[in-house]
Amino acid sequence: MSNVLNEVIAANQNYVAGFGEKGKLPMPPGRRFAILTCMDARLDPAKYAGLSEGDAHVIRNAGGRASDDAIRSLVISHKLLGTNEWFVIHHTDCGMETFTNEIIADLLKENLESATIDENGWRNVKTGGGSAEGKYINWLTINNLENSVLNDVKRIRKHPLVSKTVAIYGYIFDVKSGKITEVPGAKLAGQAIA
Repeated sequence: MSNVLNEVIAANQNYVAGFGEKGKLPMPPGRRFAILTCMDARLDPAKYAGLSEGDAHVIRNAGGRASDDAIRSLVISHKLLGTNEWFVIHHTDCGMETFTNEIIADLLKENLESATIDENGWRNVKTGGGSAEGKYINWLTINNLENSVLNDVKRIRKHPLVSKTVAIYGYIFDVKSGKITEVPGAKLAGQAIA
């Protein structure tokens, strides 16, 4: 077993020992909201949004983007589990700003193993064993942080399966300070209609 695996198993054993009443939490989130945010390990939505277990749904992906799957989760969150407000929260210094669809497709075509980045950009450490399939995926990269949040709020708002009664907000999390800042125009774009 790897050290990481052993650490996770040990942490879970400690968690189970103090689990207590958490087993009685209801399925719907108690505070009736959801957060769509990035998978970046520096972001802890429970801490920056003041969440406890059972409070809210947290949907994470690379960039915190409004992908089809993220919207699927949000629709389920509202329709079946009663959330009425959604937050789209991207962040500063996001890795999704460091490449384009073409860059990642080229990297994957050459090799599937981890790449590295330096002052000259992304490059593969190894060659061979790649796949051209990466060119068929929209990687939802980010070239302007505020625009990506606003565009995602608008995409969610316009989706035919999203209720107009759900309020959608757009924020940027600052990885240097921990502060979330509202994106201009996002609240209006995501405004609920009663």
